[in-house]
Amino acid sequence: MKIAIVCYPTFGGSGVVATELGLELAHRGHEIHFITYRQPVRLALLSPNVHYHEVNVPEYPLFHYQPYELALSSKLVDMVKLYKIDLLHVHYAIPHAYAGYMAKQMLKDEGIIIPMVTTLHGTDITLVGNHPFYKPAVSFSINKSDVVTSVSQSLKDDTYKLFNIKKEIHVIPNFIELNKHRNESAISCQRSVMAKKEERIVTHISNFRKVKRIPDIIKIFYKIQQQIPAKLMMVGDGPEKVKAENLCAELGIEDKVIFFGNSNEIDQILSYSDLFLLPSETESFGLAALEAMAWSVPVISSNSGGLPEVNFDGVSGYLSDVGNIDEMAENAIKILENETTLATFKANALDVAKQFDIKNILPLYEKLYQEAIEKTHQPL
Repeated sequence: MKIAIVCYPTFGGSGVVATELGLELAHRGHEIHFITYRQPVRLALLSPNVHYHEVNVPEYPLFHYQPYELALSSKLVDMVKLYKIDLLHVHYAIPHAYAGYMAKQMLKDEGIIIPMVTTLHGTDITLVGNHPFYKPAVSFSINKSDVVTSVSQSLKDDTYKLFNIKKEIHVIPNFIELNKHRNESAISCQRSVMAKKEERIVTHISNFRKVKRIPDIIKIFYKIQQQIPAKLMMVGDGPEKVKAENLCAELGIEDKVIFFGNSNEIDQILSYSDLFLLPSETESFGLAALEAMAWSVPVISSNSGGLPEVNFDGVSGYLSDVGNIDEMAENAIKILENETTLATFKANALDVAKQFDIKNILPLYEKLYQEAIEKTHQPL
């Protein structure tokens, strides 16, 4: 199949998932075309089956805000015609599904019928999409998609609750690639730079928005380090970062916390982590938690959104109510204070992560793609 993938080319979960999906589809022989305004961060190398097409938005003084949706829909039309693309897979209802629908209509006028799969990731539904200004456009875009998927049952339920959706929503969870090369000697060396041998390494990775409850992470770690020698790795950037740095200074633990900023070394950082913290207000899925578990890192998280579908309480880590800092810290110490307990949770985390290996998830997408293409070409 020739598949066009539209996504945000950022460090965020949806962009990572879309990119990894496209790369694995290419490995399986499909021809993949990424269409977005910048090369995705995980798209390091192109291959004969992977192509990237940049969406350029011309600057016109007439427009107060430059019309990205217009440029994207036009680019989709051009690429579908040029490369004879079979299917569009757009990640996020707006603006991508909205632009995809406009492209479909323009192509239809030229006698080209192409199906569109829309994957809902969370923010497009629970935050942006639920705003009164955007709600009609989100409902329209989802209902006009040929196939709709969501990354968790929780997000599917939220979508039906918040919008008037007539389409069936298929739950296809996010995934990770487990067969990554692990250079153990390099990992050991890097770990000694970050922490002493007797110190546990606790990690958090996100975009540092309020929904991630960044101050909770600092406060949880503060309680952990009072009981156990430990270091905290804070990976990412965003509006809450300065507040977190100030809180570390107030608590007198700035020497025990390392702020990395955005990093392409996520796997290496996780490979030497002992525990992952994700006390978010909500997560549509919790991809960061899954990536940690793939490196045998147990997770302390809130029990909101899709997190209970990923982090199994008492198995791969522990779940607590949002804001219950004391319980999260107690559970973290329970895992970290004993070598045998830590080893058990690490093994369990990896076992759970194996359920979400991309090799298990990819066929679910391929099946939906094939069905959408076949249905499009059925005679009326």
